Parts: sequence; structure tokens; C-alpha cells
Amino acid sequence: MQSFICVTCGVGHAPSEVAPERCAICDDERQYVTAAGQRWTTLAELQQKHSLEFKEQEPGLVGIGATPGIAIAQRMLLIRQPGGGILWDCTPLVTDEGVRRIKELGGVRAMAISHPHFYSSMVDWSEALGGVPIHIHEANRQYVMRPSERISYWSGEQLDLGQDVTLIRCGGHFVGSTALHWPGEDGKGVLMTGDTIMVVPDTRWVSFMYSYPNLIPLPEREVRRIVSCVEPFAYDRIYSAWWDRVMGSDAKARVHASAERYIAAIAP
Repeated sequence: MQSFICVTCGVGHAPSEVAPERCAICDDERQYVTAAGQRWTTLAELQQKHSLEFKEQEPGLVGIGATPGIAIAQRMLLIRQPGGGILWDCTPLVTDEGVRRIKELGGVRAMAISHPHFYSSMVDWSEALGGVPIHIHEANRQYVMRPSERISYWSGEQLDLGQDVTLIRCGGHFVGSTALHWPGEDGKGVLMTGDTIMVVPDTRWVSFMYSYPNLIPLPEREVRRIVSCVEPFAYDRIYSAWWDRVMGSDAKARVHASAERYIAAIAP
């Protein structure tokens, strides 16, 4: 049996003889099923049409994404560290060449995923990298479409992954939506946010949404909660989930300004 992957969101499902009727991730109001209806692919099909590209983002940090893009076309991030780094978020595509490159870059000791839209082929990646644990907040457990013993559900507000890498439950987009804090090699601080804190095309600003494709905003209390969750951490840069969604400096002040602009816009 094989894992069928939703064409729209890119999330892999539990192995089965035939494709599921529906993707529960896309049926949720934070995602969508296209007018063409539910469609499926497989990892073998993706490997025939796509490849992985690696781009250094800054010292100690490498971006990895499929080309051409798959589903919502996010890229994942590899924090390089002694003894194996952290792979943040995920892509649907897994290749032998990609696994080889990651091992050449020092390997991985753990994976962590921000929220369900980026679960992708996380189990295939974990197994290809030697069965490393996949850290997911327990509040998002119901959205795991492919259960695995590789998945480690964590609870509470923060999780220390060692070597100064911390997961932070921010909520908002999903109850268990998570950001990752890493000091960076310069010590100024980096946040990796998926789309919990979304760097917008004008990369001087961020935004916050319950559903991005369906344009459903978050209330003021949730926006303030997100900002408060990352407030204890020093951070100068933010990496959202796409190549061009990077805030390169002064990120903490810009998050505060963005939150106030957002709240003013939704105020009655």
C-alpha cells in the first residue's frame, strides 16, 4: 500500500489500497477543495516531475524546497548543528539526492512542524533520515492524517529541543500552531513561524489570519496572544514558509507595529 498525497495541500495520508474520498485538511475552513474537486498524487509520481533545491539562507541555515512547487509550495528549513540539526516544517517531496545532501550538511536529530498544512510527507522524511522524531503539538493531533510512532506529541507552551532551539506554541491559525526560536550564529535571534506570523510581500510587515486562502481574520485577543508568546525571545529576523517571505532585520519591533496596524484595521 502507498500513501496518497492531497494535490491541493500536499499532506500525505495513511497508506491505503485506494485514495481516500476526501482530505480532512482541505475540508477544514482554513483550507479549501478546488472547483476541480479532490485530487490525489503519490510520492513516486512527484519524484518523476520534481526535484529539490537547496539554498543557504544565512550562516547555519539552509532552505530546501521542491521545484517546480508542489501544492502550496512551502519550503522547509534546516538548522545545522553539531550532532545533527533540526528540520523545520516539511515538503511533500522526498528524494534520495535530497536525503544525501542533508546528511552531508550534518544530518538531522529531530523534525518539528508548525501546523497541519505543512505535515506533508513528514513520516517519509523521518524514515529516510533514520527515524528521527517529529515534534508536533498535541493540540493538533486530530489533524495528523498519517499516524506514526515517529511522531512525538508535546504539550504546554514551550519545548526545548537542545542547543538553544525552542518550540513555542502560539495558537491563532490553529490551536497548536507553533513557532521555532533559534539564536542564529550571530546571536541576534531568528523566528521560524510557518504562517503563524506571516511575513507579507512587503517584508517590512507581518500579518495574522485564521484562514489565509479564505480570508478569515483573527480577533484582537488572538493577535495579542501570538505576540506575547514570542515576546520573551530576542529575534532580529523572521522566516515564514516561502522563499520570498523573509524579514531580514528589526523583526521584533516590526511585529509589534504590524500587530497594532492589524488591530486598528479590525476595530469596530
